[in-house]
Amino acid sequence: MEKSAKKRIYLSSPTMHGDEQRFVAEAFDTNWVAPLGPNVNNFETEIAAYTGCGYAAALSAGTAAIHLGLKLLGVEQGDVVFVSSLTFSASCNPIVYEKATPVLIDSEPDTWNMSPEALERAFEKYPAPKAVVVVHLYGTPAKMDEIMRICERHNVPVLEDAAESLGATYGGKQTGTFGRVGVYSFNGNKIITTSGGGMLVSADEALVKEARMLSTQARDPARHYQHSKIGYNYRMSNVDAGIGRGQLMHLDEHIRLKKAIYQQYRQAFADIEEISMNPLNAAGDANNWLSCMTIREGSSVTPDMVMDALDAQNIESRPIWKPMHLQPVFASYDFFGHNESGVSVSEDIFNRGVCLPSDIKNTAEDMDTVIGIVRGLFRK
Repeated sequence: MEKSAKKRIYLSSPTMHGDEQRFVAEAFDTNWVAPLGPNVNNFETEIAAYTGCGYAAALSAGTAAIHLGLKLLGVEQGDVVFVSSLTFSASCNPIVYEKATPVLIDSEPDTWNMSPEALERAFEKYPAPKAVVVVHLYGTPAKMDEIMRICERHNVPVLEDAAESLGATYGGKQTGTFGRVGVYSFNGNKIITTSGGGMLVSADEALVKEARMLSTQARDPARHYQHSKIGYNYRMSNVDAGIGRGQLMHLDEHIRLKKAIYQQYRQAFADIEEISMNPLNAAGDANNWLSCMTIREGSSVTPDMVMDALDAQNIESRPIWKPMHLQPVFASYDFFGHNESGVSVSEDIFNRGVCLPSDIKNTAEDMDTVIGIVRGLFRK
């Protein structure tokens, strides 16, 4: 059978349940299809209640939320902002939007997230950054106790990029609620989706009110159109928020299914010494958004071989994020490694890693197919 004729097995695609249509239909029935409306207000309230964040502002994208979060923390031209290197570029791009300087921080091997050791070294050279952006990679919580202690000692606010980790907890507390500002993403491949969209959250009500104002073109409270600040068209639509409300009702179910996928891969590859699954934080509870594997250095099997074998059967996989300090656009910025010398932890993970199909609609047969292909490569 040709690849094109085979069923497509996805990395992580949207899963709709029907509740989404009810809220969207309500938006159409009441003619609330423009930005703002009851779904937006209720989605914010429901996210705030689920996460315990305090207050939330529904926005057009997670990237928009990071951008506004940086502005709320006072990031301006010439400021330094520390940010995880092993992440998607959307974690770093908004720093440059504000003409600030990203300083890239390596991962540690225990969770693949920001290294407290590398962070300490960065503070030695740059004692007064404006903010620290911590990413919870692939839904696994970072070492937030250590990171928060370091940042509090230096009196520097934390922006949590929890785009991939909605529903994950650390010490029983939701990711996205440790820092001064938190960010979630509802992109199509995330654990819940609004087709696009994001959320800025904070325990500080004034910050969230400011985010809402900036996200609606920064209109002053006047009858006429008056603007005292530069604003942005970053607000989530009432239709998209309706999708999000329906999705949020199933978040715990999605997490349960994601966890089952991770455990199935871990058990299936337990006897192959060359394979390790992405590590989890023992002090937290991951949402297992994506299940990833690394291949031991020196193996005859490479990540490209795994991805090529899966692709030949119409199965989607993906490399680990290429670290930002290796990206041409960020190559000139300072980087602090977890180790004093040698290949950085994040580069090593990128070199040896693969994101495996983690779609919660995968059937038992789909999972057996993926696992069989991967295992077959290591039996040759």
